[in-house]
This record gives sequence, structure tokens and C-alpha cells, in this order.
Amino acid sequence: MEGVTFSIEKGKFVILTGPSGCGKTTLCRCLNGLIPNFYSGQLTGELEVDGVNVKGKATAELATHVGFVFQNPENQLFSLSVERDVGFGLENLGVPREQAIERVQWAMRATGVFELRDKAPHELSGGQQQRAAIAGILAMRPNILVLDEPTSFLDPKSAEEIVSVIAKLGHDLGLTIVLVEHRLDIVSRYADRVMVMDGGKIQLDGSPREVYNEQARLIGIGLPRVTMLAHLLRKEGFNLLNPVTVEEATSELRGLLNT
Repeated sequence: MEGVTFSIEKGKFVILTGPSGCGKTTLCRCLNGLIPNFYSGQLTGELEVDGVNVKGKATAELATHVGFVFQNPENQLFSLSVERDVGFGLENLGVPREQAIERVQWAMRATGVFELRDKAPHELSGGQQQRAAIAGILAMRPNILVLDEPTSFLDPKSAEEIVSVIAKLGHDLGLTIVLVEHRLDIVSRYADRVMVMDGGKIQLDGSPREVYNEQARLIGIGLPRVTMLAHLLRKEGFNLLNPVTVEEATSELRGLLNT
């Protein structure tokens, strides 16, 4: 990965997508210092996250700025109960007990796992495990939430629920969201911006309507089905934009049919 330059405004919901092996996960691991602190790699250039220069900073310090949710929630859940897992990071940081309890309870309620707090993580469904993993990150109170394909192990319904929770948290808490995802049908309705990577570089960058074009299809990302339908209809003479939701497509088609 080289020649990657971008900035993200606070509070934006950004999708990072592209074919497998294009550098998405590598880029995300740089954002919280996992590269080069835990994974081999050379970090050159400048990388500033939440006002902090990542170079030379410990991952534990960066965790209070950038929360990272892994693809498989089992990589983050290992305690005997959800509540203990959610509080694990705070305990490592030495947060005072009363403050930690308040944060843990807040994070569990925000993600909808408070009622599951006494259960062991292995007793939870995939969607519940992912919520618990997100709660553990939220308890650290980061301003940026980076999620590496959090729906990949989930069925479509659970995936929809998780993405909805993520989007609501971003909106309610003013978080900046960077979401690595292939299932664009599910996530595009929430996105302010889409960045498409290929060959270790950012090839496309803009709003979903701007990015979901023929070049994106040729790169190999799975465009939302409703956007693909619009592409086909344009070839038949229908002047549609690039809708990313069924509601947008319906509205545009009604407008065309009524003219």
C-alpha cells in the first residue's frame, strides 16, 4: 500500500470497500497503531488521527482515540461474562472503579446487550457477540470507530441490525465511523462517503451516488442491486441517477413516469 492520501471530517460515516487483498485491513490497522506495533510493516509519511500523530504512540494510548472492531468478534471476547469483557479495556487503562462501572453500563445499554451482561460470550448469537465487542470499544470513549467487516459472519437480518446500531451510535454520539464492508446493499443507505481501494491505492472517493459508477463495477466491488438496476435502465433510455436504496429508486422512477 502506497500513495494513500485522505482526510475524514469529524462525525462522518465512511465506507471503505474494494476487492480482497487491496489493502483495506492494512489501512485500518495503521489507524490505531496495530501497524507497526503488532503487525510487521513500515509506516512512512504522516498519519494523524483525532489530532494525534500515530507514529511513536502506543496502541493503548491510541485506543482512547480510535476504537477498532475486528471481523470476528471472538477475537475480542474472552472473559467469563459480557460485562467483564466490556470492562476489560478500562481495567487495563486503570480507570477508577466507579467511573469504569458507569462507562460499562452505558456502553452495554447503548449497544443493547445490558440484559445479556451476565452471560458468557460463547452463549450469544453472532449478532449479540458483535454488539458486545462494539460495547467494549465504546466503553473506552473513542471519537473514531473503525470496523473491519463486522457483518461478514452474520446472516442478512443480523447484519442489518448491527449496521443500524453502528449508524445510530455514530449519529447520537457524533462518532466518526470507518466501516470496511463488501455488503454495500446493507450499508450504503447510512454512508456519507465511499472510498474504493484497489491495488493498495484509493481509486474512487465520494458520495455513494458519485462512486457507484461503471469504474467501480469494473474494479470488482458488488454494487447495490438497486444501483445495478439503474445502470441497466439508463442503457434503455431512462435518465436515472445512482440510487442506493429502494426508496430512492422508487421516487426517481415515479418522477420519470409522471413526466
